[in-house]
Amino acid sequence: MNETPEPAHLNNHHADTLTAIFQHPTSHNIRWADLVSLLEAIAEVDVRHNGKYHVVLGDQTIVLDVPHERDLVEQQVIDMRHFLQRAGYTGKEAGKED
Repeated sequence: MNETPEPAHLNNHHADTLTAIFQHPTSHNIRWADLVSLLEAIAEVDVRHNGKYHVVLGDQTIVLDVPHERDLVEQQVIDMRHFLQRAGYTGKEAGKED
């Protein structure tokens, strides 16, 4: 499986965001700023001149557009969940198992 960062470095805010991403049904109130903060803690984040965010986590790469609204739309949450899963995250790293 892909190598992931040690979960111990996730502060409560990052853990809450990670939990929300893996929540079922899909959460509709994950703020873009919270996602960026989480990604900066666990991945390499590069903001390009065109405003797109290039995120590298393990051997996974995703390019994100800043949403028009403050919160992510459902498809963005699903895409992020899949990206994190492919990088080896399960949502359990937050230490808040259901």
